[in-house]
Amino acid sequence: MNRFADAAIYPGSFDPITFGHLNILERALGIFSQVILLVAINPNKKPLFSLEESRAMISEAISDWPQAKVDFHDGLTVDYARQHNIRTAVRGLRAVTDFEHEFAMALTNRSLWPEFDTVFLMTKAEYMYLSSSVVREVAQMGGQLNQFVPPCIERRLREKFQNA
Repeated sequence: MNRFADAAIYPGSFDPITFGHLNILERALGIFSQVILLVAINPNKKPLFSLEESRAMISEAISDWPQAKVDFHDGLTVDYARQHNIRTAVRGLRAVTDFEHEFAMALTNRSLWPEFDTVFLMTKAEYMYLSSSVVREVAQMGGQLNQFVPPCIERRLREKFQNA
């Protein structure tokens, strides 16, 4: 019996990707044969990094996992999933406060495509408080980042805020 399920998508902004995201990715790869980090393009948000910068950073951060890929989508996650015949999304949960929003999103996706499921994975306790917005704020203020992001991401954050 194959211990792996088919591919899954892991949608998010990943602006920037953090150790919390990578913890969820690593654990998802123990369940799925391939995981696509699907960077959501939200016209209502102003990301810190361009699409090209995000692709390069995420690709470098996930380079130890050849079965992980990065892609972008500017529509509904469930539409991307249907187009690529991927029936599962992976979402990370940090705290109870995440659950209500994530649960509503999972139910909405399921109502849009009944064959679509969401798998929730809890992050390690050490990353329960970690978010991309916290990392951006710490970076902007010149704080220590090595406990939040890999060195390749820290370098790009430092460059971004030095040039700001």
